[in-house]
Amino acid sequence: MSPRASDNSFCIDMIKPSHYDDDGYVIQWRRAWIPSNSLSCLYGITLDIMERGALGEDVEVALNAYDETNTVIPVDEIVRRHKAAGRGGIVCMVGVQSNQFPRALDLARRFRAEGLQVAIGGFHASGCLAMLPELPDDLKEALELGITLFAGEGEGGRLAAFYKDALAGRLEPIYNHMNDLPGIEEEPVPFLPEQMVRRYGGSIASFDAGRGCPFQCSFCTIINVQGRKSRFRDADDIERLIRANVDQGINRFFITDDNFARNRNWEAIFDRIGDLREALGKPFSIIIQVDTLCHKIPNFIAKAKRAGVARVFIGLENINPDNLMAANKRQNRITEYRLMLQEWRNHQIITYAGYILGFPADTPERIAHDIEVIKRELPIDVLEFFCLTPLPGSEDHKNLTLRSVPMDPDMNIYDLEHVTTGHSLMSKDEWQGIYNNAWDIYYSRDHIVTLMRRMIASGNKPERIWAHALQFHGSIKFEKVHPLQGGYFRRKIRTERRSTLPIESPLVFYPRRLVEILTTYVPFALYAADLWLLCQRIKREQRGQSYTDLALSPVEEADEESLEMFDHTDAAKAAVAKARSNRAASARAGEARANAATATAAE
Repeated sequence: MSPRASDNSFCIDMIKPSHYDDDGYVIQWRRAWIPSNSLSCLYGITLDIMERGALGEDVEVALNAYDETNTVIPVDEIVRRHKAAGRGGIVCMVGVQSNQFPRALDLARRFRAEGLQVAIGGFHASGCLAMLPELPDDLKEALELGITLFAGEGEGGRLAAFYKDALAGRLEPIYNHMNDLPGIEEEPVPFLPEQMVRRYGGSIASFDAGRGCPFQCSFCTIINVQGRKSRFRDADDIERLIRANVDQGINRFFITDDNFARNRNWEAIFDRIGDLREALGKPFSIIIQVDTLCHKIPNFIAKAKRAGVARVFIGLENINPDNLMAANKRQNRITEYRLMLQEWRNHQIITYAGYILGFPADTPERIAHDIEVIKRELPIDVLEFFCLTPLPGSEDHKNLTLRSVPMDPDMNIYDLEHVTTGHSLMSKDEWQGIYNNAWDIYYSRDHIVTLMRRMIASGNKPERIWAHALQFHGSIKFEKVHPLQGGYFRRKIRTERRSTLPIESPLVFYPRRLVEILTTYVPFALYAADLWLLCQRIKREQRGQSYTDLALSPVEEADEESLEMFDHTDAAKAAVAKARSNRAASARAGEARANAATATAAE
């Protein structure tokens, strides 16, 4: 770049950091599975800022973005570009979750040591600023290093104002927008260029159609970071972003709304996507997240199917009403679970369910028992487990902090896979042990056979269970990471290790890494081959045969007397009694309306 050309150049580098494994190495893949919506949102806003010349008509913005889960961060190259740029630049650590903050801080130190401007945003900074009476030590350390903290969202001109301050070299220590969350309708839409999207498994793009949640789950950070007042994009916004992706050959999408069923524009959005799917002749494949009562919304599931929804994530969380109440998860009604799951199955849509371990009433024995009940009585396709974790930004974390209850100080393990605080009925080892064992209990060989048989009975392909068993069980069994942090072929870089740990000698690191690769991927390949042969055998055996089991049987009121899910705790019995009372009240109200209508007609 010539001196004249670089005089007005300004570099913006966005980095979505990963986090460290238990040995201190960055968790990174050739292709990661889960896209970063924060990165997509900020990239889209920045493109709009550039197109409008909002930083000045003479400013030449050089924008680069990286997701560390699938990309090696070129630290030295970024430093060279920023130092060569006439107007400098800003390195933005975006969408940083609590478990990613140590890694973000390590990267930021390297940039700050070279004199670059650095900012960190995301759920950790936003949640701490929103919920805690004072900054925790890790945020204080960031400020001491001269790192700017950005809390809140970038729409509504906030990101443009931040960039202008960076351009002028006068960044504030903290940008706190948590008390003024912007609207997102008619704002720039999330977008990443094709070469970045292709780094995700299945080439999947992400976008949020809405933010915020009206519920009050105590373990949730969404409600305190994105707010309890929901904000939405409209169908025109969604069409714009889908067309932009289709133009670059992308037609698979993850709608990241915490609960798309409560998006007031869900119907218009589904209709618009369905219309686009038919007009463009594209086989859209969409993943959404919903609550356990979405099946009660007229036409919701049918319209989801028309729009191309192939997989749905449901926050089941638990089958014990005592545990649900302890977490303020009042919207989950166990008496609705079977009907809801069967409705999705009737439309051949794969169901994922999240299940949290470590609620107050849990013990290893109860957890194992409840998983067996789920296997028998609920037609869930994919079940994934999480440790109940007091994430910064949640009500749980705030309450434990205010009560001085011990919590593990290492944010790196706040990844929903590790035990981070105490439990009244389980030791730390017992809790961690049942979490590790839960995956093997659910994905037992016998149950994988059942899942494949259910898939065929529903008119679906059992190969889908084969793929999901590899992704969800295989990640834990062989890669030792949660599937939401997973990907295709783990990459480990010797020099990219946590700053608190030593860089290992090549003579130690590389031989061990070779052994790791062999002992991970050879058994993984054998496991995949074994399940594939099992899948093909089941297809042959079940060809032309009907199959049903307890979970697939039609939902009847008599189930409340016969199913163990409704009888194994006093809370479950109370939930059944309440459901019966509500049905009786609804029937009486319907009868009263009918009588009134008859009387009116007679008059």
